[in-house]
Amino acid sequence: MKRTLASRSIVAAVSGLLALLVLVSPAYAQSWEPRKVTANLKGSGATFPNPLYQTWIAVYKKVNPDVTISYQSVGSGQGQTDFVRYLTDFGGTDSVLSDARIKAEAPDTLHVPTVLGAVVPTYNLSGVSAQLRFSPDTLAGIYLGKITNWNDSAIAADNPGVTLPKRKITVVYRSDGSGTTAVWTDYLTKISADWKTKVGAGTAVRWPVGIGGPGNAGVTSTVLRTDGAIGYVELVYALGNKLPVPLIKNAAGNFVSPTLENVSSAAAGVEIPADLRVSITNAQGANSYPIAAFTYILVRQQTYTDLPKAQALTDFIYWSLTDGQGGALRLGYAPLPDPVRKKAIEQLRKIVVNGQKAFDGPVK
Repeated sequence: MKRTLASRSIVAAVSGLLALLVLVSPAYAQSWEPRKVTANLKGSGATFPNPLYQTWIAVYKKVNPDVTISYQSVGSGQGQTDFVRYLTDFGGTDSVLSDARIKAEAPDTLHVPTVLGAVVPTYNLSGVSAQLRFSPDTLAGIYLGKITNWNDSAIAADNPGVTLPKRKITVVYRSDGSGTTAVWTDYLTKISADWKTKVGAGTAVRWPVGIGGPGNAGVTSTVLRTDGAIGYVELVYALGNKLPVPLIKNAAGNFVSPTLENVSSAAAGVEIPADLRVSITNAQGANSYPIAAFTYILVRQQTYTDLPKAQALTDFIYWSLTDGQGGALRLGYAPLPDPVRKKAIEQLRKIVVNGQKAFDGPVK
């Protein structure tokens, strides 16, 4: 199967950063080394962190050659399903499992946040070079199908001085079960009573208008080939394909860009619960980027049966939360705030296999 332009750009970005990540990583875990175990680990899930996870996996193979890790970028919804059905050793998700689903299907699930990322509305609008701005009401109006042309008065009001074409808006959304969709619709639900009532939030929703694309790469590709399109993707997919990244009006009334500082600011003002499952969309703060989220790796607290495999998995995640955090910055993700990172490591220390801890490394 031929790779899409979006997929090729991500592969190129990952390949180019491998050596850089090896040379420049934070020294959180200088006194720690992964255990010498042989294991094959299988995971699936969110496309949101996939460029980073593929980089981590490739670099970690150099750190611990006896551990082979595969991660299939199939979307958060499928990743959750694969995990709770025991088809994978770990899952990747941008949306947390609900209390009801944990109780019914996966009672020993632990959520381990890995990085922060931004979801951005990106567009293809030939003839417009200015960086556009969007208010919450405008974004909701576009995705509800109330705003149908680029020269609509609402978009014009957000962008004074910009000449907008009289061109139909093509709304693009994720066609698969998606954590990126969960983040996007969680945001729209918070800022629009109309959206909350008519559509709601989730990994998959009944879209009022638009066309679907599979994965972040599928949405990116559809936007790239459709003049007048707007879609929502993880930031790295927009940057990797040279698509525009607009400013978004936040809860404080400021138009902000999804810089690492602004994404981190969204997490700074939110109380993090003990189980680490939290939404940080539309967060307070003068500079907080409003469509930000943690992405998580799902692991099992008590139902792993293969101790060496559990040791290999926890060592890899620990490395990702320490030395691997350097790769997050270079791929456009925000590293975890240190208090959250330490809580994530504590999640690993809860994993037990036949009465024996799978991981007991330092919390650094």
